[in-house]
Amino acid sequence: MPRTSFSHLECSVANTVDVVRDSWTVLVLRDAFQGIRRFDQFVESLGIARNTLVSRLEWLVESGMMTAVPYQDNPVRYEYRLTEKGKDLFDVLMTLWAYGERWNPPENPDRQRAIHVDCGHEAEAMVHCGHCGGRIARHNIRIEPPNQVAVRSTDAATAAG
Repeated sequence: MPRTSFSHLECSVANTVDVVRDSWTVLVLRDAFQGIRRFDQFVESLGIARNTLVSRLEWLVESGMMTAVPYQDNPVRYEYRLTEKGKDLFDVLMTLWAYGERWNPPENPDRQRAIHVDCGHEAEAMVHCGHCGGRIARHNIRIEPPNQVAVRSTDAATAAG
C-alpha cells in the first residue's frame, strides 16, 4: 500500500510528518541521539525486525537526516550518524519526551531521565520564541493563514487579455 503524502497541505507540520513517517523512524532517531550508531545496536535496543530497520535507515539516509559511514570493509558495515538536518529534530523529540512524562510516563520509577547537564536537574522541554525568548504556549500563539494576494476583477481582466 503506497504511503500517503501530505505535501498538498502546504504546512510545515505536514511536511515534517512526511519526513518522519512513522513511530519506528522516531525511535531510531531517539536511539541515534542516545549514541547508538550501528545496525545491531538499533536491533537490540528497539527489538525491531531487521527488514523494518533497513527500510527506516535507508529512508533516513535518503532524506538527509542521517549519513551512513563505513566502519568495516569485508563485509561492508556502516555506522549511522545524524546530520545537521537530523540533529535539528532534537527539540521535537524532547517535546515528545516531556509530553510522555506528563501523560504516559513509563511505570518503572527507575526509568531513563533527561538531565540538563548545565544545572544537574531533570530537564523539561519548553518551546520559546526565537525573537524575544518568551515561552510559547497555545494561549499566546496565533497561526495566520498565508498572505493572499487579492486579485481585483480589473487586474484579472488585464492579466487574461
